[in-house]
Amino acid sequence: MKRQLKTEIIAVGTEILLGQITNTNATWMAEQLATYGINTYYQTVVGDNLERLTDVFETARKRANVIIVTGGLGPTEDDLSREAFQAISNIPMTEDAYALEKIARFYEKQQTVMTPNNRRQARVFKDSLVLTNKVGMAPGNIVQYEDVDWIFLPGVPREMKQLFADEVIPYLRSVNGEMTIKSTVLKFIGIGESVLEHKLVDLIRKQQNPTIALLAQNDGVTIRLTAKGESTNIVNEMLEQMKDKILSIVGPFYYGSDERTIQETIFQQLRENNLKIAAAESLTGGLFADRFVTLEGASNVFTGSIVCYDTKVKERILHVKKSTIENDGVVSQQCAAEMAKNVAHLLDANIGISFTGVAGPSKLENKEVGTTYIGLYDKRTDESFVENCFFQGNRKQIRLRSVLKGMEILFKLLK
Repeated sequence: MKRQLKTEIIAVGTEILLGQITNTNATWMAEQLATYGINTYYQTVVGDNLERLTDVFETARKRANVIIVTGGLGPTEDDLSREAFQAISNIPMTEDAYALEKIARFYEKQQTVMTPNNRRQARVFKDSLVLTNKVGMAPGNIVQYEDVDWIFLPGVPREMKQLFADEVIPYLRSVNGEMTIKSTVLKFIGIGESVLEHKLVDLIRKQQNPTIALLAQNDGVTIRLTAKGESTNIVNEMLEQMKDKILSIVGPFYYGSDERTIQETIFQQLRENNLKIAAAESLTGGLFADRFVTLEGASNVFTGSIVCYDTKVKERILHVKKSTIENDGVVSQQCAAEMAKNVAHLLDANIGISFTGVAGPSKLENKEVGTTYIGLYDKRTDESFVENCFFQGNRKQIRLRSVLKGMEILFKLLK
């Protein structure tokens, strides 16, 4: 009989809690489960302690009907996953003959004596489904107890993955049915998370399937749409319909989906309009250029950047007027405007962009740390524009946020 699965993944191991290893098992399993339309509602990490393991198992069985336990099946006294489950279920354990024989053969082949504690790895629960471990010692185990499926897997990633792919997924699909979960990420720039949420509040309140999740990222704000359905085609259609609804409200701020970056979108905008851009970078010190030169074919749209950190470079190379530097300073609207215009002409570009400001650690020209001027010049119209911004953070953060703001300004101009 098909039923709605509510899954919890429990990773067992004190080494995870100590940060000595990363819990990659849970991440991998959750991704695999989602592919087959199986919901993961909780992920838990617990150390090698019988009392705490038992408490975690008690909590899990009250809120999930599939509990996947990875780790704690080894030969030593601190491998306690089976013992914790037995404490709450009272189901007796037995030795799996095939697993025990495999363990014994391994030690014979190594010409070493098998210590008695290695028999622990062959233990499984009576009348359970034993999962054959093809790449390691301890078998997996599926036990049904009080309407909950308990799945025990080794903690070694390659062993866990083999058992999960070969045995666990087919088992879960047999009780869950043919379902698919798929997500897509919509990316926005020039709008804050709270404003985006406010504009989409009606859709968010009514969400069911697909679900809508907002998240602030380094390059703007993202919306993760997740849909569940009986086939890939159905899920894709559901995601596309919800995407259309969202973009009908906040479309002007949308720049791409999934792995798309803002610089890739701007690259495409420049190429489609047969335009080239050049940069004059004081504050950012080449970070803007770095975003572009990582793209294949960057030379088609990006002519170059002049890193003009020193005032003399601004004056002698970029030809910023001496009077501008003396009267207005290098951290000024006037300097940013001249930098953008002059770099466009010097490097033969249609558009020039400039960055000047105070990255810290102290004031410059009596301007506070975080003060930034971003200039934009369009040779087609001979028009200049400068935006004065203020960014919080350390030197690195201020520089990165300045580059992102420059990308936002470009995106709006080109769109």
